[in-house]
Amino acid sequence: MKKALIVYRSRTGITKRYGEEIGRFLASRNIETMVTSVEKYTESEDFNPDYLLLGCWTAGFMLIFQHPDKAWKKFAQNLDGLNNKKVALFTTYKIATGSMFASMKKHLQGTNTDDLPELRSRNGSLSEADKNLLAKFTE
Repeated sequence: MKKALIVYRSRTGITKRYGEEIGRFLASRNIETMVTSVEKYTESEDFNPDYLLLGCWTAGFMLIFQHPDKAWKKFAQNLDGLNNKKVALFTTYKIATGSMFASMKKHLQGTNTDDLPELRSRNGSLSEADKNLLAKFTE
């Protein structure tokens, strides 16, 4: 059985809800999922995921200079072994994602960030477009 690890950083709970929605969708596709926050994450040798989905709320100005917060940056910079995983990014936002994904990619070490799937939600709900992207990502 394939496995997915979903790690998020949430400020108000919207990104947490989005990560959980992603997890439920992947589980419905017979993928074993683990959803956890950056703060609670501990690397487990028992759970070696095929897919890694990393999420954060959008910090910064309304449309420019958007970035993940310090805790997410530190977490992402310390991840090892990303070359062996399929990686996707997700974020939640108030107005627009702007430069958020480009900023998130800068902090990932050891993976090709050119074609990472990018999921976004304003309210933490999984859209049909998100489901289609996740289905393609996990094929």
